[in-house]
Amino acid sequence: MKTIGIVQARLGSTRLRGKLARKLGGRSLLEWVVRRVTDCERLDRVVVAAGDEADGTLLRELVPHDVDVVTGSEHDVLGRFVDVLDRYPADAVVRVCADNPFIDPALIDRMIVSAADSPGCDYISYATSAGRPVILSAVGVYAEWCRADALRRADAESTDARDREHVTRYLYSHPDVFHLRLLPTPSELDRDDVRLTVDFEEDWHHAHEIVEALGDEALDWQQIASLLDAQPEMRQRMAVLNRQYTKA
Repeated sequence: MKTIGIVQARLGSTRLRGKLARKLGGRSLLEWVVRRVTDCERLDRVVVAAGDEADGTLLRELVPHDVDVVTGSEHDVLGRFVDVLDRYPADAVVRVCADNPFIDPALIDRMIVSAADSPGCDYISYATSAGRPVILSAVGVYAEWCRADALRRADAESTDARDREHVTRYLYSHPDVFHLRLLPTPSELDRDDVRLTVDFEEDWHHAHEIVEALGDEALDWQQIASLLDAQPEMRQRMAVLNRQYTKA
């Protein structure tokens, strides 16, 4: 099964302007995320899916030269992903958000292995112990896997603006239509005081502190969880941000 990773990126963040170009460990945030995704052993290709052409031109300067940037609709992100599939045909897609610097390659590879073991699945990701898909959290180490045919069906059927903006929402919110598989999250991360996505200035400071403490080589979720376990003040601030900005 051919699987491509699509990193969803846009420059026009209203909460933290220009964040994809900000430097983390000497690299732009976007390059940082892309390089972590290219560390996956089971992805056949990695592509950046940008908004309009102006975004694409600027984002091309932030990614490695061997990674393509494809532009599409600014607001119809689901349609943008299908455009990528039209250009780079594949059997499945792994969706990664560009504001997750600690996306974990091993957890992505685990999803792809799970997909190979579950040929009837349309959507695979992780869930909390309460059964909530982690894509609705800000833990920030997880991606999502979906079958290309299921993504195309979602594109053909979904009309809600939220489904068009949030690429996989139509899939995981219709378990009666699509075959879902939600893997258990590591218990060390299954808590409300972990927040590793970069959405606000304080998130950016936390990311810098983590990289300064652990370095940027072979940085995995276990190391991060262990560090956070010894940082109660940081976890407390993460919990506050999570309560204030819970995803719907």
